[in-house]
Amino acid sequence: QVQLVESGGGLVQAGGSLRLSCAASGGTFRSYAMGWFRQAPGTEREFVVAKRWSGGSTYYADSVKGRCTISRDNAKNTVYLQMSSLKPEDTAVYYCAAVSPDYRGSYTYTDPRRYNYWGQGTQVTVSS
Repeated sequence: QVQLVESGGGLVQAGGSLRLSCAASGGTFRSYAMGWFRQAPGTEREFVVAKRWSGGSTYYADSVKGRCTISRDNAKNTVYLQMSSLKPEDTAVYYCAAVSPDYRGSYTYTDPRRYNYWGQGTQVTVSS
């Protein structure tokens, strides 16, 4: 029902900024909560930030709080992750994810198991 495509990754220097995009198609975009996760080689998928649009709630990982902003452009069906003050430890493949509004499970917005739609990821590499 929903397809997600990330873009905007690349190589940046530490302290720099980057904006990732997640273009969505299908479903009712405005009703889906969106999240960003990341995964480095050999590690588990890690929560970054999520937004519950209907309630206006935003959830941040402690590691990125103050350094990232999640937003969306309804006209473009696109969600953005704006990152600043990037650190080498931010290096990972970044994934956007969506969860339909009829979710009735118990997983929180920080848990990837909550999300039923995923993009294929975009690589972010932060050099020292």
